[in-house]
Amino acid sequence: MSSALSALTALSPVDGRYASKVDALRPIFSEYGLIRARVRVEIEWLLALAAEPAIVELKPFSAAATARLRALAAEFSIDDAERVKAIERTTNHDVKAVEYFIKERLRDGADPANEAAVATAAELGPALEFVHFACTSEDINNLSYSLMLAEARRSVLKPALAKLEAKLRELAHAHAELPMLSRTHGQTASPTTVGKEIANVLARLRRQLKQFDAVELQGKINGAVGNYNAHVVAYPDVNWPALSQRFVEGLGLVFNPYTTQIEPHDCIAELCDVQRRINTIGIDFCRDLWGYISLGYFKQAVKAGEVGSSTMPHKVNPIDFENAEGNFGIANSLLDHFAMKLPISRWQRDLTDSTVLRALGTAFAHALIAIDALMRGLNKLSTDPDRLAADLDAAWEVMAEPVQTVMRRHGLPNPYEQLKALTRGHGINADSMRAFIASLDMPEHDKSRLLMMTPGDYTGLAAALAKAI
Repeated sequence: MSSALSALTALSPVDGRYASKVDALRPIFSEYGLIRARVRVEIEWLLALAAEPAIVELKPFSAAATARLRALAAEFSIDDAERVKAIERTTNHDVKAVEYFIKERLRDGADPANEAAVATAAELGPALEFVHFACTSEDINNLSYSLMLAEARRSVLKPALAKLEAKLRELAHAHAELPMLSRTHGQTASPTTVGKEIANVLARLRRQLKQFDAVELQGKINGAVGNYNAHVVAYPDVNWPALSQRFVEGLGLVFNPYTTQIEPHDCIAELCDVQRRINTIGIDFCRDLWGYISLGYFKQAVKAGEVGSSTMPHKVNPIDFENAEGNFGIANSLLDHFAMKLPISRWQRDLTDSTVLRALGTAFAHALIAIDALMRGLNKLSTDPDRLAADLDAAWEVMAEPVQTVMRRHGLPNPYEQLKALTRGHGINADSMRAFIASLDMPEHDKSRLLMMTPGDYTGLAAALAKAI
C-alpha cells in the first residue's frame, strides 16, 4: 500500500520523526536547496562574464538587468524548482535543466505592460547563450555544494555548537568545586571535580570548533578537464584563471586552480573529518554521562506525563544521551564514507561522487539531531552532592597517592611499596589511613595536613582549572 509522504510515511527519520529538529537544514541540503544554489552560480557567472571587457559580444548589464538576474536566484521558489524538475524530465540532465530554466525566464519574463521590464528583457535577450558559457556541469555543482556547506556551517551548525559550548562552560563553572571520585580503568582513582571533567570536554570541543571554522571550502570553474580548453578557444585574450579566481572568491569561497573535471572534494573531506571528531567527542561525553547517571552522580528532571519504561514505573532513563550517541554514530558512519570516498575519482572524472554528495545533508542532519538531544539532556541534569560525597568517603584508598608522594619528598623508605601493601586488595577507611599517616616519621606540618585531608579535599587544581576555561 502506497501512502502520501508525511512524517509518518517518510522513509528516513530525518524527514519523519526528527523532521522538526532539522528544519533549518532543509532549505540548504534538499533538492530545492541544490537547485537554488545552482541557479545562483549560473547567474553570478553570467554577470562575471558580462563584466569582462574582452568578451565584447556580452555587454555589461544595466542596474535593472543585474537586479532582475539576481532576483531569479534570491527569489527562487519551490514552484521554480518544480519547473526545473519538469524540464529535467525532458533533458534527463539536472544541470542542463537549470540552464534552460534560466534562459526561459530571461526570454519570457517581461510584462508587456511594463516598459522597463520589456527593456530589460530586450537587454538580456542577447545574453542567453552566455548562460552556462564554457561550463561543465561540475563547474556549477562543485560551487553549489561548497556554497551549501558554507551556509549550513555558518547559519545552522556553528550556532548549534555555540549553544553547546556555552552550556558546557556554564556547567563547568557551576560545578567547578564539586568533588567527584575518578575512575581509571573502571577502578577508584584520584578525585576530580564535576566541573573539571566537563571542562575537559569543553576544551576538546573548542579545539575542533577552531578547525571546523578554519576549513577552506574551495571551488573551481575551469571547464571539462580543468584546463580552460573551451574558454581559450572562444576568447584567447581573456586571462581565464584570473577571471575564475575573482569569480570563485566573489562567492566567498577559496579558489582551487588545479583540478580535473571535478574539484577533488578534499575540502569537503576535511569538513566531514572535523565534524566527525566533534561527534566523537559527543559520543564520549554521552557515554560518560550515562555512566555517571547510573552511579547516581546526576539526577534527571522528571517531566509530567513522560514514561521511562513501559513496564517499570520507577525508571527515568537517560534517553536523551542515548539518542544523541546513536545519532552521532549514524552521522559519523556517513561522514567517514564521505571523507574516504569523495576525494577519489577515476582519471579525470567518474560519477560516483554525484549520488554520494546528495547525502551530505543526511549526515549533518543526524549530527544536528544529536546536538539537540545532548542539549536537552544537559538541561535536565542536576548533581547529587550527597551521592558524590558518599562515593568519595567509601574510597579512602585513593589517599595512598598523596601520602606516598609526601613520603617521597621526605625520603622515607619504600613509600610506594608501603602504600601498595597497605591498600591493594584491602579495605581501607578513614581510621586505618589516618593511623598509617600518624605512624610516619615526617615533619609535623605535613603530617597534620595529610591527617586533615579527605578524599573530597584531594582534587588538586581541578576547581581552578574548571573556573579558568
